[in-house]
Amino acid sequence: MSFLHLAIFLPFLMAMLIPIFYRWTNQLHTGWIVLPIPVILFIYFLTFIPQTMQGVVTETMPWIPSLGINFTVVVDGLSLLFALLITGIGSLVTFYSIFYLGKKKERLNNFYAFLFIFMTAMLGVVLSDNLVVLYLFWEMTSISSFLLIGYWYHRERSRYGARKSLLITVFGGLMLLGGILLLHVITGSFSLREIIGEASVVQASSLFIPAMILILLGAFTKSAQVPFHVWLPDAMEAPTPVSAYLHSATMVKAGLYLVARFTPLFAVSGVWFWTISLVGIVTLFWGSITATKKQDLKAILAYSTISQLGMIMTLLGVGAAALHFDSWSDDIYIGALVAAVFHLFNHATFKGSLFMMVGIVDHETGTRDIKRLGGLMRIMPITATIAFIGTFAMAGLPPFNGFLSKEMFFQSMVDVTTLNLFNADTWGILLPVIAWVGSIFTFVYSMIIFFKTFGGKLKPHLLPKKPHEAPLGLLLPPLILSALVVITGLFPNLIAKPLLEPAVKSIMPSLYGTDYHVHISFWHGFTMALLMTFGVIILGILLYKTANWWRPFIKEKVPRFFQWGKAYDNSMYYMEQGSYRFTLWIMTGWLRTYLNYMLMAFIILMLGTIFATDALNFDISTISRVTMMDYVLALVIVVTLVGVVFSKSRITSIILLGAMGYTISIFFIVARAPDLALTQLVIETISVVLYLLVFYHLPQFSNIEEKPKWLSVKTLISFGVGLVVFLISLSAYDTTFYDSISQYYIDNTYTKAAGKNIVNVILVDFRGFDTLFETVVLAVASIGIFGMVKLRLARREKNENK
Repeated sequence: MSFLHLAIFLPFLMAMLIPIFYRWTNQLHTGWIVLPIPVILFIYFLTFIPQTMQGVVTETMPWIPSLGINFTVVVDGLSLLFALLITGIGSLVTFYSIFYLGKKKERLNNFYAFLFIFMTAMLGVVLSDNLVVLYLFWEMTSISSFLLIGYWYHRERSRYGARKSLLITVFGGLMLLGGILLLHVITGSFSLREIIGEASVVQASSLFIPAMILILLGAFTKSAQVPFHVWLPDAMEAPTPVSAYLHSATMVKAGLYLVARFTPLFAVSGVWFWTISLVGIVTLFWGSITATKKQDLKAILAYSTISQLGMIMTLLGVGAAALHFDSWSDDIYIGALVAAVFHLFNHATFKGSLFMMVGIVDHETGTRDIKRLGGLMRIMPITATIAFIGTFAMAGLPPFNGFLSKEMFFQSMVDVTTLNLFNADTWGILLPVIAWVGSIFTFVYSMIIFFKTFGGKLKPHLLPKKPHEAPLGLLLPPLILSALVVITGLFPNLIAKPLLEPAVKSIMPSLYGTDYHVHISFWHGFTMALLMTFGVIILGILLYKTANWWRPFIKEKVPRFFQWGKAYDNSMYYMEQGSYRFTLWIMTGWLRTYLNYMLMAFIILMLGTIFATDALNFDISTISRVTMMDYVLALVIVVTLVGVVFSKSRITSIILLGAMGYTISIFFIVARAPDLALTQLVIETISVVLYLLVFYHLPQFSNIEEKPKWLSVKTLISFGVGLVVFLISLSAYDTTFYDSISQYYIDNTYTKAAGKNIVNVILVDFRGFDTLFETVVLAVASIGIFGMVKLRLARREKNENK
């Protein structure tokens, strides 16, 4: 194992040790103990910047090589950018939580354990090359985020939000697994680099579109794209440090990472271009317009996150068109990928600071309701400065980094209308129009966050707590992020060459070895993108000033069809009710009913398998001669079987059943299989004794006679089972799909097992564990039966003594 592998698991190892440290250091906040881990990892990943500027770093650790599954870690520009966000913002969140969560009121051992498990999961997702390993970490993010969202489990809304996020993201994870398996079927590999290297094979396969759709479902659910976005607002019930970490910089970006990774493989298809672009632009529009309706600051930020994720997803979709042009020097559609990566970084900085700002406001005033807030600028000037930088960057105003990536976004939307590919030159006009309208509402909700909280008059009578400025410990992390917003806004090329350029080359491997460079300019002249920005500002201000007039209209007139949250609640309700009624219908409490279900399933599955595989073959020329002894034994079996069915005494039925078993053992003797005959005799003897012991304590049959119904369901099931077993017998006699293993036993019984009796050797040596487990099962069943019998006898004696 290399240190790179260890770096991924280091937070997880710390999470395992936290309960021990938590017991030993009662006087010290747990955050101080765990803080060095993400800081060390952030510094460690910074050392990879020179290497990723030149190429890719790879480390492999064998795991299950027989199945082609190795833990291969790849550090390139894209994975390094995510790793730095995960560990860098993780460090700030850990420091922030020290002052946000009190050590006396909160279960800090659970909080930091869940947080660090999530950190390992995210690092594993972005650094893994093997798709099976990536999937394991992917589901690990769902589980750990479920624990973090439900951290305050005593709150009903926290449990609800955690459950919703788990159901939706795990559903997406299962879809992702299906896509991974389809890619393995096509290429025979689980390595992402190898699969991309065989892109032409994948693209020529009939499974290309199904694999693409399944993988996109996994990405859309994790990155909260419409209609799967409904889990993100309810996830805001988590503590603010969790929201700042999971829902601005890490977990919701995992789906974006997945789309970027698979772009070289799937971007050749118009389905990829249109699906990602349209889903992204609808998510941008819906998230931005919904955010303007909310009163809770975290709810506004939740929908703003959905909106910003839709924007990045749209850019990735448009950037996919770059694969269809021979020359990278066009720099038109590659610019969309640059904008996507740049805004991904920008969003993590300003949205992380805004979440922390909201946490400060909530912590110091006791509320997040904008109806109660206002006038906090004079009391909390530093917090107001953080909010000003974050909201204006999110609105896309200069001189902040959000302005630059928003301009690049507008330019990409304009450029897509000139794309004579996938009919984008006609239908593509929808993208810039919807993007522009969504950006107007983005401006509006950004202004609502800042001015409704910090502008206007102070309302101390509506605040649960007397407001005051937060301590330095709460202010320092968002101040660092705000400083990054300003610095990267004024000097974007500080991160262009070391971070953005390698990340874009990772998405577009064809750029490796070329003279392509990323250079971001603050001024591009009077372009259409700049005019769109002016329009956003003018109309945004107008809408903000008239918000009291149009916001009630949006809140009340939204069609019920678009109320995705209610759709989720209704679907869960009807599924629960349907499953409950279905359970009441099939769970009758009668064993005979359950046996009917099993037998019907047996009939359907076996008949389907026989006819689907064309296995019904029978050649009478190879069968043995039937003697008079065979006829006699068969007649005895039929007679005993009829006696078992029509007997009115359990004792008689058991005796006849044993007689049938002994008759079958005679068949084995006639067929010269004495070992099988002996085994059959032993089993029948034990079975008869056990049946007699058990049925002795059961009541007699009812005296009420039931008239047999020859056309009943039970009759049909009986004939069906008999027919299926008969057909299986015929099929098994002359149908083989695989070479028989019997020759292997014949060749190796004496040489490898040193035994001459082939049956005994198979049971004891070749199938030793199988026989051992069967013995254990019988022993457990015997103990259970004995215990139930003893309990029944003890109760009977107790009742008699009374």
